[in-house]
Amino acid sequence: MAVTLLDARGLKCPQPTLKVTVMSVKMKPGDVLEVIADCPTFEKDVRDWCTRSKKTLLWVKEEGTTKRLQIQF
Repeated sequence: MAVTLLDARGLKCPQPTLKVTVMSVKMKPGDVLEVIADCPTFEKDVRDWCTRSKKTLLWVKEEGTTKRLQIQF
């Protein structure tokens, strides 16, 4: 299981979620994508994306003005 980091700070929605979509084609089953973003709607957008894509949102952490989360593929 590989963990890949995607730093999407400074991008405004929907760009962080679009970057997650682009990264998803490179991920293998069981891999984890860790994403950091500071867009205000990022958490909701990723939760919706995970539901549509049938991926598992492992956790979400607030770190000041940013959110860090992990998605398992």
